[in-house]
Amino acid sequence: MCGIVGIYLKSKRFEGSLGNMLSDMLINMGSRGPDSAGFAIYKEDEEENFKYSLCLNGADYEKFKKEILNKITISKIEKNSDHVIMKSKDHPSVVIKVLNKNFKEISIVGYGKSIEIFKQVGEPKDVVKKFNLQSFSGTHGIGHTRMATESAITTDGSHPYSTGEDECLVHNGSLSNHNNLRRKLKKGGINFNSENDTEVAAGYISKNLSNKKSLNDTLKDGLKDLDGFYTFITGTRKGFAVLRDEIACKPAVIAETDDYVAIASEFQAMAHLPNVNNAKIFEPEPGVVYSWGN
Repeated sequence: MCGIVGIYLKSKRFEGSLGNMLSDMLINMGSRGPDSAGFAIYKEDEEENFKYSLCLNGADYEKFKKEILNKITISKIEKNSDHVIMKSKDHPSVVIKVLNKNFKEISIVGYGKSIEIFKQVGEPKDVVKKFNLQSFSGTHGIGHTRMATESAITTDGSHPYSTGEDECLVHNGSLSNHNNLRRKLKKGGINFNSENDTEVAAGYISKNLSNKKSLNDTLKDGLKDLDGFYTFITGTRKGFAVLRDEIACKPAVIAETDDYVAIASEFQAMAHLPNVNNAKIFEPEPGVVYSWGN
């Protein structure tokens, strides 16, 4: 049992409040996932820079900052708790190679033109506080509270998972064929940093999108390729999509107004949202892809 949440803003009215709205949603889902929490925030695209979300994993920040500045072109680098957001004009193929070769202890949590990802072990209310999520602005965001089942309670085992540019996934459920699918995806060039089944699903989505398949078609194909029970929220640069498997034993509720679309595992996570009492509130149908902004 885990908790998933997401907000997509249809207008700019609440962009400055996105972090505050998402914070309360994550904290409310702490009852479904007390082991770790994480979130992805999407902002306006960087015109020249790519952004890299990095987890230090105990590495010395000042030492890392000094060394990385000698290896690639850095436009900005900023520390937030044990994470770093680094901006560079260099292409991801160059930056990722440098990071993997020279800073093996540091994890690349995500990268892209708009995405920033943060995740930690601990109760959601503490994770929200450590990263000061309330202060974030943006266009859309997704989050996750984890109750660990099939893999260890570590930052690498926490959601969201990102295996492609400006892509991420949060998941409530369990996949039974993730080991076989992981081996297949590895042969196709997808790298994994954990034993978590959700990272495999994220890799499956990234692989399909890199082959020019649409997000809608990718998620529909996942209904036959991903065995198990799940509700997904998939984040992209422009929006997000929601899918429940065809058995639909994992809960989800959507609230839609003229200003935003919100999704959570339980309605209580959305009860604080502005004008939610006048929202269109419904459960996503099994096996149907719902998408906003994409």
